[in-house]
Order: sequence, then structure tokens, then C-alpha cells
Amino acid sequence: MNFLKRNPFGHNLYIKKSIIRVLGVMSHRRYKGFNQLKIEGSEIIQNLPEKNVLFVSNHQTYFADVMAMFHVFNASLSGRKDSLRNVGYLWHPKLNIYFIAARETMKAGLLPRIMAYAGSVSIDRTWRSKGQDVNRQVKMSDISSIGKALDDGWVITFPQGTTTPFKPIRKGTAHIIQRYKPVVVPIVIDGFRRSFDKKGLFIKKRGILQSMEIKKPLDIDYDNESVESIIEKIEYAIEQHPSFLKVIPAKELSAYEAKNKEREWN
Repeated sequence: MNFLKRNPFGHNLYIKKSIIRVLGVMSHRRYKGFNQLKIEGSEIIQNLPEKNVLFVSNHQTYFADVMAMFHVFNASLSGRKDSLRNVGYLWHPKLNIYFIAARETMKAGLLPRIMAYAGSVSIDRTWRSKGQDVNRQVKMSDISSIGKALDDGWVITFPQGTTTPFKPIRKGTAHIIQRYKPVVVPIVIDGFRRSFDKKGLFIKKRGILQSMEIKKPLDIDYDNESVESIIEKIEYAIEQHPSFLKVIPAKELSAYEAKNKEREWN
């Protein structure tokens, strides 16, 4: 690798690769060790184009979710089927994977800043700032940054913008889909809320079976489909549509838990 080569955001790719390797090795046992990650649909990852792919997922922690996706994507691209066996898949990680995150979150401490270098597309939230509700206009520079990331590779987004389940999908996600016409791949995760603290940095409980289901790309008519229709498709795909609430016991936290009671492994 050219030690001076940079991505469109000016990040040195050698440094980025080193960060992904180190964070990957440090976090591997969180998903294949004292906790386990059940993966479904990794073959879908292997058949995606090199760029202009948008992953949409429900959200349970700030960082553990996206780190698990980095593991799963790279393991899948290295030929592993629904497995994180042997962390060697991170020796040559895919360097054009990005994730959308709140700018204030990625500046809150040294570790988030390091993780931001690994692939964050940091944006200003229009509805929340410093723990307070706000109502701000979308920055066109943020939209352009997301487009730049899609033009270079894959982008992970959590369209609800919160770790609270069953919150509405933000319309901005649909507008991005209409504008840049990416391949939209839904992901459903579960177990991370039970495994980690809210930030996803510290272990809360061991022996939890986490899960990640990668679904087939959504069928979207980019030119004619409405924002509302795209939002509804995403809600159903990531199992966050209000209709899922009707079949969930009050104590359950997500749609996946409604179908699969909490399981622990020994």
C-alpha cells in the first residue's frame, strides 16, 4: 500500500487500516468469545458492488453495533460463511466502509475520535443536540459527505437516529436514497443492548447470544417512489414498523426478541 494514499475525506489509508486491525483484534472476543454472534445472510455481502451500497439497520448501542458490522463484512468478504472464525480476515480489511454518526458523539473522548478515523461520516443531528431537543435545518455539507462516502464505497446508517426501539425512520434517509440511488441492504440486530452499555464500550453481561441478520437488498423505484413508501419499506425490513409492537410482550425490547426469546450459551 502507498503509505501516503488517502480516502476522499483525507484520511491516510495506512493509518486507517492499522486502526481497524487493532480495534478488530481488541473487540473480536465480544462477538466470538465470552459472547457469541449468530450471523445470517453473509452470502449477500459477498455479492454486493464495490461502492454505492447503503446498509440500514436498527440501533442498540453507539459503537458495538457498527464494530460488529465491520467484523461481519470483512469476514464475509474473506470467504467465511456466517462466521467470525479466525480474526485474520482483518489483515486486509475493506477500507471504504463508512458509518454515519452524530458529530458530537464522535468527538466525545479519545476512543470515539479514533473510531471516527476508521470510517465515520460525522453529521450534525437536526433533532437532538447535547441532550436537548432541537429543530435545525439539514446541512447540505452533511448530505454531500454521505454522497461522497457512497461514491467511494459502503455506508452504514441507523435511520432511526437513536438506540430506542420503534422510533420513526428519519426522512433524511429516504431523501438520500432518492438522490444517490444506492443498493439498500437491511440489517436486523439483537442482543447488543443486553451485552453492552449504551455506548457499546463496556461489557454489561457475558454469555449473551447476539444476532445479525443481513437481508436481501430492497426493491426501490428511485425515480417514482415516495419518501413515505421508502420509509415504510425500511421500517418493515429492519423490523421497526409499529405493527411489530402488536405482537411483542410488554417486557420485550425488540421485534427480534418477540420471535426469539433470550438465549444464553454455555
